[in-house]
Amino acid sequence: MHDARFTVGLTGGIGCGKSTVADLFAELGASVVDTDLIAHRLTGPHGPAMDAIAAEFGPAYVTADGALDRARMRALVFADPAAKARLEAILHPRIRAAAEAEALAASGPYVIMVVPLLVESGNWRTRVARVLAIDCAEATQVRRVMARNGLSEEQVRAIMAAQASRAERLAAADDVITNDDGVEALRPQIERLHADYLAFSQRMAHHMARLPRERL
Repeated sequence: MHDARFTVGLTGGIGCGKSTVADLFAELGASVVDTDLIAHRLTGPHGPAMDAIAAEFGPAYVTADGALDRARMRALVFADPAAKARLEAILHPRIRAAAEAEALAASGPYVIMVVPLLVESGNWRTRVARVLAIDCAEATQVRRVMARNGLSEEQVRAIMAAQASRAERLAAADDVITNDDGVEALRPQIERLHADYLAFSQRMAHHMARLPRERL
């Protein structure tokens, strides 16, 4: 990020509980910026990215109310890596810009940036001070997503195979929260990290305050 705000990139595979963890950090006072929610706003009815998507992919990928036809686009990008790259070229710069604007406007002592594909996307790692991975057993991921989304085990495992592996996420992480045992097992882990992040944020603010101001 381009300001002095301490920012944590929160990531994890599908079904790991990223939203639950982010909500618990928010309860403690952290500001949360969710890139998935930003992406949905950009591609909702007449969203800011829809003109560019319609121009690139054609009207077949736009619903009657002016939103992205997610099912049709999902099928396309899953089968065609070039189409995936074209979609990302439209969405990723807009998501980054909106996320930075939200972070700059945030009022909390630090920012939790929820980025599901943080490890896969590469440049997000340079935009956050620390990476927090939400980890759980792969069997737990499968069970949760099957129950939540009504998908088959084969479909869930195909989604997981397209994401970074559990080992890759853990290797990229500065901090890890384990989410196999429900919300009550999450709370002490989150409270400990919240205290750490407050301390990091205060140190960063103190350091920035001591830097000489740039000449106008």
